[in-house]
Amino acid sequence: QVQLVESGGGSVQTGGSLKLSCAASGSIFSIMGWYRQGPGKQREFVASITNGGRTSYADSVKGRFTISSDNAKNTVYLQMNTLKPEDTAVYYCSVPPGYWGQGTQVTISS
Repeated sequence: QVQLVESGGGSVQTGGSLKLSCAASGSIFSIMGWYRQGPGKQREFVASITNGGRTSYADSVKGRFTISSDNAKNTVYLQMNTLKPEDTAVYYCSVPPGYWGQGTQVTISS
C-alpha cells in the first residue's frame, strides 16, 4: 500500500519561503515529483528528482525552487523561495505509477 503524506504548506507574503515535505511509504521509488494545481487551472509539473539525484524543474520555478530527497527516509522536499502570488496552489507529491498525496495548500499574498 503506497502512501504519500505531504506537509509544510501555509500562507506567506510575496518574496517569502516555504518548505514542503512528502513522506512516502510502501515501496522504493525511482523518481518522486511535485505538482501543483492553482485556482481554475490544470495540475502542472513543478519538479522531480530521481533516486540518483537527477532533478528537473518547470521553467516557472527554476532558480527559486529546489527539490531534494532523503532516500533513507523515502522523503522528498521542495524548498520554495522568492514566492509569488502565482505560486498559490495545492501542491501534490507524486510517484509512479500514478500515486498522489492528499495535497497541501500554499497561499502567497501580495
